[in-house]
This record gives sequence, structure tokens and C-alpha cells, in this order.
Amino acid sequence: MRVEIITPDKELFKGEAKSVTVPGVDGSMGFLNNHAPLITVLKAGDVKVITEKGEELFPVKGGVVEVMKNTVLILAE
Repeated sequence: MRVEIITPDKELFKGEAKSVTVPGVDGSMGFLNNHAPLITVLKAGDVKVITEKGEELFPVKGGVVEVMKNTVLILAE
């Protein structure tokens, strides 16, 4: 699936991933290919992206995540 993590200052990540885990306000959520469409709010924590090369962590202070058509778009603070 395609993943983009964007802050007001820069793009933190853009590429393909096997899975993504985000710190949702109601708890941690994970996304895989073909996940149902979803928009939710994030709280402070780490976004974990698992790619072919391994695992990457991106700390965020909050934001919004949108999942649609095998694309995960994270607008982070």
C-alpha cells in the first residue's frame, strides 16, 4: 500500500509499506492492504511503518489519518 506522512514543514515519508500502525485517540490502529475506508484523529505517539527494508518510527504530536484505496495519508503535527 502507498503511505504518505506529511507535516506542515516537510514530508516525513512517502513510499510503499506492508503495514502502518498509528496512535489513534481511541487506541492504536493498524492498517494492511485492502483496509476499509477510514478517517480518524491521531494523538501524540509514534507512527510505525513496516517496509520491505524494515521498520521505521515517526513521532507525531497529533493529526489526522485517511485510509482509502490502499493509500494511507497521515497529516501530522
